[in-house]
Amino acid sequence: MGKAVHLKVNDEEYRLEVEPQELLLDVIRDMVGLTGTKRGCDTGDCGACTIIMNGKAVNSCLVLAIEADGKEILTIEGLSKKGQLHPLQDAFVQYGAIQCGYCTPGMILSAKAFLDENSDPTEEEIRKAIAGNLCRCTGYSKIIQAIKACADKVNI
Repeated sequence: MGKAVHLKVNDEEYRLEVEPQELLLDVIRDMVGLTGTKRGCDTGDCGACTIIMNGKAVNSCLVLAIEADGKEILTIEGLSKKGQLHPLQDAFVQYGAIQCGYCTPGMILSAKAFLDENSDPTEEEIRKAIAGNLCRCTGYSKIIQAIKACADKVNI
């Protein structure tokens, strides 16, 4: 038997009926239709499914959809505004921090949640903040450079 949930995803309201065991990752991808949130390990180890929920980076593969009832959710699709890339998205492109791109949405959202809390981080703090996001392509140096470049921008 389904349960009604109310989600606010990228400033849009959704009233959905979900099964008790349904993951937030699946609801975002299959019911809301936002596929930027990637399925990776399904165990919370890779970070490909990272979203921001009520201001905190979370692995959507570890959250039941019913636990997200009434919460505000930001996905990678919600970062750009009026056709303009978010500064983090722009920096990832500018610094070559994107290769295959599979980890990029989760990496960017983890970085955004972190920079919202710490606008002047050290390299070590950045490394720690993205430790839950795995990337097989870049070697992390360019990702860290891109995040550091955004650190002093206002309203990230």
